[in-house]
Amino acid sequence: MPETDLLTLEDLSVRYDVDPPVDAVRHVSLALRRGEILGLAGESGCGKTTLAYAIQRLLKPPAVITSGRTVFHDESGLDVDVNSLGARELRDFRWDKVSMVFQGAMNSLNPVTSIGAQLGDVFEQHRPGMSRRERDREAGDLLDLVQVGRDRLRSYPHELSGGMRQRVMIAMALALTPQLMIMDEPTTALDVLVQREILQQISELRERFGFSVIFITHDLPLLLEISDRIAVMLAGEIVELDTPERIYSDPQHPYTRRLLGSFPSLTGERGAFLRTGEQEVVR
Repeated sequence: MPETDLLTLEDLSVRYDVDPPVDAVRHVSLALRRGEILGLAGESGCGKTTLAYAIQRLLKPPAVITSGRTVFHDESGLDVDVNSLGARELRDFRWDKVSMVFQGAMNSLNPVTSIGAQLGDVFEQHRPGMSRRERDREAGDLLDLVQVGRDRLRSYPHELSGGMRQRVMIAMALALTPQLMIMDEPTTALDVLVQREILQQISELRERFGFSVIFITHDLPLLLEISDRIAVMLAGEIVELDTPERIYSDPQHPYTRRLLGSFPSLTGERGAFLRTGEQEVVR
């Protein structure tokens, strides 16, 4: 896997200006490598989604970036300071360079617009020079790519299963061949078999196109399976960053050990205790 960096976060902090103020992301520094899957794990409310929004400057008041830089190392060789982009530049940066599958995205499709039309909107907004025929062809190719099938171009969201809707959202995120895809809880509310299919497809698409992935979830065992590295987040801070093998075999932070200990084992007697390094947890 290439060791060159695609994205660098330097001392990034985000605060919600409410009463009292909440420091949702605190002094996060990390480098995302080109072509890798970086898992971002942590409990609900720890700042994972806020960090993802900050990377793309999608935050809205009362959230504000209080410190730090986000630098995107484009494949052209140009370093882009995301925090300094103007409105037009930022619009071009999103989806072209970085795309996102939002939390609950499979329920975000417009219920009264066909799948083909919604995919076509992406090209119409970001590739205005494309003809209607070209947009339809690209939309069909995307559906084939994510194994939904171009015969679903005229279908409406309610005619698709949850897994198929999630695949459509992945297709939409891939439409402009971004270099980074951020996925926020992409398998939530899907049954385990569909989750497995989605995860396998993400890995296959990453191998095929070479984009990087930031995969956000509270499910640490899932990240152990698919990630190249895992960042564990607690109260707005990255408290551990390492390979899945080391996270699993030798976690360094007490919170990481508690996360690992919170999931039941498939083997052993019922009511047995799982040692986490600090305490024993009933499973």
